[in-house]
Amino acid sequence: MAGLREQWRRTAIRTIQERALDLFDERGFGAVTIEEVAAAAGVSASSVYRYFGTKEGLVVADEFDTLSTDAIAELLDPADPVGSLVEVVRRYEAVQDGPDGPGDGLGDRAGDGSRTAGPWRRVRYFFTEPSVRAAALATLDRAAARVAPLLERDGGPGPAQARVLAHALAFGYFAALETWHDDGGTRPIAEYVAEGLAPLRRVWSA
Repeated sequence: MAGLREQWRRTAIRTIQERALDLFDERGFGAVTIEEVAAAAGVSASSVYRYFGTKEGLVVADEFDTLSTDAIAELLDPADPVGSLVEVVRRYEAVQDGPDGPGDGLGDRAGDGSRTAGPWRRVRYFFTEPSVRAAALATLDRAAARVAPLLERDGGPGPAQARVLAHALAFGYFAALETWHDDGGTRPIAEYVAEGLAPLRRVWSA
């Protein structure tokens, strides 16, 4: 029963987020209220607040927020966290490209060339809405705090170094994501992450 409840919860979160993006795309982020998102998704405003906390949370929330420490540990190779991150991003892009199979991470385009699906639809708000950017950075800070203890290993970095490395990983990812956005999202995000974090990967393996 607990598994079924979790499935319902994830379905509700995805539905609310999709309806929110529909409204943001149609009217602009600043012109939409949480109450309007709730009405469009067929839920109460209190449900939206419970799942996302803020309007910005409707954009920045993703499945990483709900992963257990054990689940994160399964995704992370402490000896090559950059490689682990690149692989996670590749999987995310394939899923975001829709049900027709693994895509290139670029999303679909409308007739005028604008993005209608894929990561672009959500991520572009990170870099066009200051409040969403701040929320995204706060989310990355929390993610780094969860990853740092997993980087510590016998003979590896201690707590202070692990914390610095985890934040370098998280905010290096954000810088790569912003470069992808500024370039128009013409190549998969994973390529930008791999290229941008290559110096950090070399330091890690030294």
